Amino acid sequence: MNKLNVLPENPEPELGRFPQWLHRKIPRGGASFQTHKILEKYRLNTVCEEAKCPNRMECYSRKTATFLALGKACTRSCGFCDIDFSKNPKAPEADEPERIAKSVLELGLRHVVITMVARDDIADGGAAQIAAIIKAVRAHAPDCSIEVLTSDFAGNLSALDAVLEELPDVFNHNIETVRRLTPRVRHKATYDRTLDILRHAKASGKSPFVKSGIMVGLGETDAEVQETIADLHGAGCDIITIGHYLQADRLRLPVKSFVTPEQFKAYEEFGKSLGVKQMYCGPFVRSSYNALEVKNLVVT
Repeated sequence: MNKLNVLPENPEPELGRFPQWLHRKIPRGGASFQTHKILEKYRLNTVCEEAKCPNRMECYSRKTATFLALGKACTRSCGFCDIDFSKNPKAPEADEPERIAKSVLELGLRHVVITMVARDDIADGGAAQIAAIIKAVRAHAPDCSIEVLTSDFAGNLSALDAVLEELPDVFNHNIETVRRLTPRVRHKATYDRTLDILRHAKASGKSPFVKSGIMVGLGETDAEVQETIADLHGAGCDIITIGHYLQADRLRLPVKSFVTPEQFKAYEEFGKSLGVKQMYCGPFVRSSYNALEVKNLVVT
């Protein structure tokens, strides 16, 4: 197996201080307010807001957002995620697919990313709602490509198939972290189940691109990241994203180390050496960040 370049050890965090590469300017401009107004108009949730994404203002200023379907309360309580937890979230809203589709049209999106909270309280995990959203977007904005970032549907492959039958342009399901850290970082989801979901999506042939993402800075080693990239490649991932974990509040898992831009570049080069079609790696990379540009850069 190819080895990562040997780079200086990633520095450990100093309380209250971020390294220079984790500082950025906040974009200004009226477009971000327009995006917010459209989202409010259609009563929509975004992962940008609920997960306190550091790219929120940049994306809003470009009139784009990642829609969070099936409410804003998740039935899982992952250690890294700031989305609200509930054992009994509100029932899915019947008009949500139509509202998302209309906002896609009004925002003028060429590519939309639809993610979801985990809904273990629903028999199909919310798959029917995601399928309905894809149908509605296609009806209102047929020229817009669609990327779905789903849960693992608790391993229910029939539920997964219901989403894949709608032929999303990109199917995305994040592995989030390395095998060793999965029990601490994720709630209910498992490393191997994620690989099974990705393999099934790839084998179905229903989606041109299969995608997954990893966070670093949680205490993983470079060798473990290397192993995870190789596992995702083996599962059929065309696109792998790697970004830096940032602690949303004091109740979330702490950042264990600051991964340098040079190390992100090494991860990118390693993935490409294995044959991964597109590696998108950097401190502020998130699974849905610059999703259209990343899709368009895939080497076919």
